[in-house]
Amino acid sequence: MSVTDLRRRRRALLKAIGPDGIAILPGAREVIRNRDVHYPFRQASDFTYLTGFPEPDAVAVFAPGRKEGEFVLFCRPRDPEREQWDGYRAGVEGAVATYQADQAHPLSELDSRMPGLLDGRTPVLFPIGADPAFDARVFGWVKQVRANVRTGAVAPETFVTLEAVLHEQRLKKSAAEVKLMRQAARLSAAGHCRLMQRCRPGLGEADLETEFIHHCAARGARVQAYPPIVAGGAHACVLHYVENDAPLKDGDLVLVDAGCEWHGYASDITRTFPVNGRFSAPQRELYQLVLAAQRAAIAKARPGNRWNEPHEAALKVLTKGLIRLGILEGKSAQLIKDEAYKAYYMHRTGHWLGMDVHDVGHYKRHGEWRLLTPGMVLTVEPGLYMPATDAVPEAYRLIGIRIEDDVLITAGGNEVLSAAVPTDPDAIEALMGSR
Repeated sequence: MSVTDLRRRRRALLKAIGPDGIAILPGAREVIRNRDVHYPFRQASDFTYLTGFPEPDAVAVFAPGRKEGEFVLFCRPRDPEREQWDGYRAGVEGAVATYQADQAHPLSELDSRMPGLLDGRTPVLFPIGADPAFDARVFGWVKQVRANVRTGAVAPETFVTLEAVLHEQRLKKSAAEVKLMRQAARLSAAGHCRLMQRCRPGLGEADLETEFIHHCAARGARVQAYPPIVAGGAHACVLHYVENDAPLKDGDLVLVDAGCEWHGYASDITRTFPVNGRFSAPQRELYQLVLAAQRAAIAKARPGNRWNEPHEAALKVLTKGLIRLGILEGKSAQLIKDEAYKAYYMHRTGHWLGMDVHDVGHYKRHGEWRLLTPGMVLTVEPGLYMPATDAVPEAYRLIGIRIEDDVLITAGGNEVLSAAVPTDPDAIEALMGSR
């Protein structure tokens, strides 16, 4: 993200904080995987969004109107010995020169400087409850300010969770963010097409997983937005199946839920297709029902509609289809009210998408489903997961199907960012036949 975009975001946050407030935001820490091995480091999304600073253990402070500087960054100092082992550090010099902090200090000075930064500031915004140890640290600094009130210090009186402000800001994507999300979706869509062309009986779930990760990494997207799901046959009825270690069998479907991350922005695409390249009649029947539900939901993903309308549209199509197939009995409206569909469709039809695959932002405002507005990005992902019960005809049992696309709300309706990978069953069969 450009320096201009980062500055714009900080200006918006400073305005929302108010002239007397202050915001404190810790970055992510390195986490031990086992003994001397760390998990691959990824900076916290909120921290990246405001600072672009990629190193662990940093803390950013935003103080509107502060004459010495409104953006203060505490970070690890340069250390030639540690840099020999672990890689380059920006240090306090780079925090100012490269990452445009107004002031930067070594992380070791955080505890001594924060009481002074908090003096006279209220409200204090920080991620309350996200890390109890950091909560205690903040209130420890406040306690130090309170200890000096007789000498003229003014202690903060109001504390607000930072997410209440920042996550609303992150919910609507800028043109620069949309460009990154288009590229993430484009790379992932091409990866899904590649899997369709390569898939055949005798391969394993792991082969498709590896192929997708390699496809993305070879094109610069080395990080997946989430662990890929490659679920053949009955495994597709497990929503978050991640073992990916079974063979792919002739006559089964395979569900692939996978998306790469591009410069910190996620994609999230699911396709379900036949291992042997041809849908059986029962598979096609269920698949077309899910596809009809998805198309109905996408049609409702437009400005002025409420968040829940795509989900409601999908439920109507799925429920009527389950009645038609003889799996549910009764009036569709009553069955939806009774949530009878949940035996076969137990999740919602989408979620926000952005820097996080389940991105930030409230789904309701003041007790009402919020209105969709241009710049929001959501997934649309209906599915059916058929259990092996007497209520389900044998031909449909243990078939799992989900179809998921990434949808940008635009002024005129929507844009399906992941449209490059087919959903029509005939188009899928044609693509798989082209191998």
